[in-house]
Amino acid sequence: MPFYLVHEIQGLQTATDGRMRIRSHCPIPSTVCEDLVHKLLKINGILKASSNPRAGSFLVFYADQKSRLEALKLFDANEKLPALQNLQGQETDPKPFLGGFAPLLRYLFVRPFLSNNLRIASAIIGAIPFILKGIDALLHGKLTVEVLDASAIAASLYMRDFNTVSMLTLLLGLGDTLAYWTKRHSLDSLTESLTLNINTVWCKVDGSEVCVPLAKIKKDDLVIVRAGSAIPIDGIVEEGTAVVNQASMTGEPIGVKREHGGAVFAGTVVEEGEIVIRVTQVGDDTRFRQVATFIEESEALKAGIQGKSERMADLAVPFTFALSGLVFAITRNFMRAASVLLVDYSCALKLATPLAVLAAMREGAHHGVVIKGGRFLEALNEADTLVFDKTGTLTNASPVVAEVIPCPGWERNEVLRIMACLEEHFPHPVARAVVQKAQEENLIHEEEHAQVNYIVAHGVSSCLYDKQLCVGSRHYIECDEHVDISPLAKEIAEQSALGRSLLYMAEDGKLAGLLAIEDPLRKEAIAVIERLRQEGFKRVIMLTGDDERTAKAIAQRAGITEYRAQILPADKAQIVQELTDNGCKVLMVGDGINDAPALSSAHVGVAMIDGTDLAQEVANVLLTKADLNGLVAARRLGKSTMRRINTNFVATLLLNSLFLAGGLFNILPAGTSALLHNLTTLGISLNAMRPHLGSFSFKQTPNKE
Repeated sequence: MPFYLVHEIQGLQTATDGRMRIRSHCPIPSTVCEDLVHKLLKINGILKASSNPRAGSFLVFYADQKSRLEALKLFDANEKLPALQNLQGQETDPKPFLGGFAPLLRYLFVRPFLSNNLRIASAIIGAIPFILKGIDALLHGKLTVEVLDASAIAASLYMRDFNTVSMLTLLLGLGDTLAYWTKRHSLDSLTESLTLNINTVWCKVDGSEVCVPLAKIKKDDLVIVRAGSAIPIDGIVEEGTAVVNQASMTGEPIGVKREHGGAVFAGTVVEEGEIVIRVTQVGDDTRFRQVATFIEESEALKAGIQGKSERMADLAVPFTFALSGLVFAITRNFMRAASVLLVDYSCALKLATPLAVLAAMREGAHHGVVIKGGRFLEALNEADTLVFDKTGTLTNASPVVAEVIPCPGWERNEVLRIMACLEEHFPHPVARAVVQKAQEENLIHEEEHAQVNYIVAHGVSSCLYDKQLCVGSRHYIECDEHVDISPLAKEIAEQSALGRSLLYMAEDGKLAGLLAIEDPLRKEAIAVIERLRQEGFKRVIMLTGDDERTAKAIAQRAGITEYRAQILPADKAQIVQELTDNGCKVLMVGDGINDAPALSSAHVGVAMIDGTDLAQEVANVLLTKADLNGLVAARRLGKSTMRRINTNFVATLLLNSLFLAGGLFNILPAGTSALLHNLTTLGISLNAMRPHLGSFSFKQTPNKE
């Protein structure tokens, strides 16, 4: 399993020092990570080293090139560690999944046609891997379920009960396969999604443009970014003016103006214009990568119900062995002692939970809800605080025209028609909203105006019938064009109070009218929030980067009483952490890069299918339909699955205890006990796989606004 160099910065303090981040292709056991870090710190010149087991990531600070090379040699040498090779096989090789069905295939399609001797041989061959696993656990000083499984199989072999051996290996093989499948389909690594996929950039050097690899960009370099391109670094605008779409970072649905002195961040996109950026942060120091690092670290802290079930099964092992030994000491009857081993609790405990999780995940996918592991079903059940990002989650993140307001002497349709005629020449979101509104109202606008002049981050101007027309922001109309907007002062105040953005039009220096632009609520939002309250959520909170006025207006319309306005990306994660520290189990719903830290730090994070790729990768639950009703389905699925798991746990303890008692008092023969135990395991497994949601559907309930 090769390691690879993700990123490196040299010359932090001197000409030879630096730091580098090294990753593997899959997560690494924490014990292996600790050992590698310990070895790194022993190298003379290595200043600091840390690891993230889940991401398979190492961050190494070195003092000189000699220590750098020694560190790289260490990683190269450790590629051949058996622990890493085994892990690689588990993560990437599909054979364990297919091979896990071998006992089932042998039992159903081969065994019935075999002679008695061949059946015995088949049972022994199937038993060998489980016995070896038990021996291996014992050699490592562990008394786990694997040891109990091996003992039960060995006891059955000793008693020449080969039917029981075949049944045990069948159930155990199927359980291992299902456990592997659920693990494989959980969120094992985020590293592939945490990249901008930009290899080269254009730099300004001595007045000329030069194409330079991104890895060689240093602080204070001048990077040129044009319309349609992603910004690959954090920096300050040195020259030019542009409209930057920061929705992925701040959640704002409308691009913001950036000119000399303005800050820009990696991962955002220049919609219009061209800017020269003086680099302040590159690589791992950018805000984008800080978000990624935060996610990697917080993901490593989560646990799950499947792990708990396995630990409970392990805890039952010493009790089972002790009881078996006690029975043999009292009765001197090996058959009775063996019946205790054959009727253990671990089979159903180990098998039923992965089956319940698998069934729930499949059912969730059928309803447009992708749940990335059993632990998140548990989290969906426990969550009591619901936190929404506004833009793109509660709202559509697509501006629309809410009102057309003409000045006295102007017709409403004429204002909309002229504004659409001018705005259709430009592709930004507000312009598209204006044109779409005119199309919806069947307003045909002929191209009778002169050439349209575009002023970046301000608006547009042109001539129509020898009259000068201007369309744009309040700053452009009032400050740059010196137009008096007082004729619509009352309407401006009313629309602003509703949290809407305003687009003005003036003719020959006089105000003609305005359009109110809003980012509307999803049509199902109000009904979904009410249903989630009925499902047990005690608090519902909205987070947004918008100003107080807009946040208040949206929260009121959505029926949310708690909200936080003007929130930065780092603040969202901090708020989620504060809620967690106060004992809340937080379910966070978001869609952008800015939401990723909060999604990762929440008890369970949910992303929308129309959100950013990073948010979808980071989230524990993904709604594959652009519909918030999936939240209700996810919540109900989590609650139902946990009830099912707990019911199966109680049934396992009760029924197997009865079978144990039957064996102890010689009421049930060992073979009958094993058969009843296996039938119980099968019944509990079938119960685990029953549907949860039944006829649940994404029924639309219109918002009552």
